Amino acid sequence: MFRTQLTGSLLALGSLAALAGCQPSMSGEQDASSDDEPRDDSAEYEEQREESQERETRRDDRDDRDAEGVRDGSYRASGGYQSPNGPETIEVSITISNGVIESVEVIPQATNSTSKRYQGDFAGGLAAEVVGKSLEEADVTRVAGSSLTSGGFAEALQTIRQDAKVG
Repeated sequence: MFRTQLTGSLLALGSLAALAGCQPSMSGEQDASSDDEPRDDSAEYEEQREESQERETRRDDRDDRDAEGVRDGSYRASGGYQSPNGPETIEVSITISNGVIESVEVIPQATNSTSKRYQGDFAGGLAAEVVGKSLEEADVTRVAGSSLTSGGFAEALQTIRQDAKVG
């Protein structure tokens, strides 16, 4: 009887120790680490530290763009261009975060139906061309088949570059 109680107690202690991670399980399953090769957590830690430093460097690089002369914020400007039907304008709104265009919106201002269509197409395709780029990289020549509207965008972008400029 004493032997049965002792065996039960030892099994219970072994199970608790296994749950606590103090020793391999008593169930006969092999532990993931081997007794022949000591587990080295420092390599895994070092890899995680390097990944963290890399993320921080990328974040610092984005912040440097800010330091290179562009203030974060939302900016709005109008730009004009000459269409076959006469002068037209568009209004452009850009949000900059960490020196990069986070969002862009074009508000068509055309008076001619053909120009309205081209401005609408331009407005619908512009974000795919400029979001994620710096203001200097945001130049476009043709978006969604519209080449003249890009002239108005360029004019508005130039005004926004001046407004966002630090110093």
